[in-house]
Amino acid sequence: MSRTCLALQHLSFEDLGSIEPVLRTMGFTIQYRQAGVDDLHSAQAQAEWRDADLVVVLGGPIGVYEADRYPFIHDELARIRERLGSGKPLIGICLGAQMIAAASGQRVYPGPAKEIGYKPLRLTAAGQHSPLAALAACGHEVLHWHGDTFDLPPGSELLASTDLVTNQVFSIGPAVLGLQCHLEAQPRDLERWLIGHTAELSAAGIDLAQLRADNQRIGDQLVCAAQQVWLNWLMGALPA
Repeated sequence: MSRTCLALQHLSFEDLGSIEPVLRTMGFTIQYRQAGVDDLHSAQAQAEWRDADLVVVLGGPIGVYEADRYPFIHDELARIRERLGSGKPLIGICLGAQMIAAASGQRVYPGPAKEIGYKPLRLTAAGQHSPLAALAACGHEVLHWHGDTFDLPPGSELLASTDLVTNQVFSIGPAVLGLQCHLEAQPRDLERWLIGHTAELSAAGIDLAQLRADNQRIGDQLVCAAQQVWLNWLMGALPA
């Protein structure tokens, strides 16, 4: 069966990562679109978002609340709102999860501090019975890279938290998954992130040597565990 995944990028180096090989194995064709560059307003764009079997909204360093500086956010939120209304599979990662919250009418705002680096998720009871259970294989340790947080969308279920940020992973029914953390990140791509986010890392005083060491220690285990999460979630979200 041929399926299509539409992936919206806000940065070229924040891509589908560990999701992509799972999708390709499942027979997906992947189409990337660039926020702020590719049209999100036209009838053609609306049709792409409507017809795709899966939409993934990826991360980026801007805030949902910065539409005065980045006007494309209005159109992006409109497409996400339509997608939520369709009931078809949707994944939001980091900024993407914040966009889902905002499109659902919830607040997105600066968190208590920058959360950057590898640290474990604490699964809720619902999370322990969700696809996230596969993260036990890496000690539930994932990559975090964000400064904002959000209020949970109506009808959502909280699946995971950290000690710093409560709303890390949520689901809305079987077909919507929002992740504040970067479960898709691959260890081989870390240097691209360190280069692209150098200003943020310097301002936050992040120890790059420690980040590299943690990436070396846990990265491969995380990719294997994450791919099982993606597979389990997709099997439940996609129509038979």
